[in-house]
Amino acid sequence: MPILAGGIITAGQLARMQPVPYKAVASSALAGAVSNADVPGCSVTFTTQAPGAIVVAHIVCDFDPSGTVSTLSNGRLAIDGTGVGEYAVYQSAGAISDRQSTPQSYRETLGAAGSHTVKMIATLATNVTMNVYTTLEFTVYEVV
Repeated sequence: MPILAGGIITAGQLARMQPVPYKAVASSALAGAVSNADVPGCSVTFTTQAPGAIVVAHIVCDFDPSGTVSTLSNGRLAIDGTGVGEYAVYQSAGAISDRQSTPQSYRETLGAAGSHTVKMIATLATNVTMNVYTTLEFTVYEVV
């Protein structure tokens, strides 16, 4: 519902106009090989008041190889249990010194009002660890 000239703004509308930022940092390392595993500590649950809220998120995945790596590894955003958008991808050239922080960004729209969980998931090859410098940062914008 738009705010019109001369209209009365409610407290609920004002509360929804304020963007709400969140940040989560990996609480421990996640070692491969794993597929679509939750990154420890990189999960936030919040509640929206209206349908159609927008989530603008940024992830940074700290990939740390410990040996020869032959396949891709990735991190990804998941909302309410479903992976969304693009992957933050890592593939080593073969050296164990090829540590890399890979970012990715997202803009997603939530369907219904209510409780939502935003988290990072990862698929890691054997000999790849997602380290504790991995972060998830996002802002929720609710519609008025």
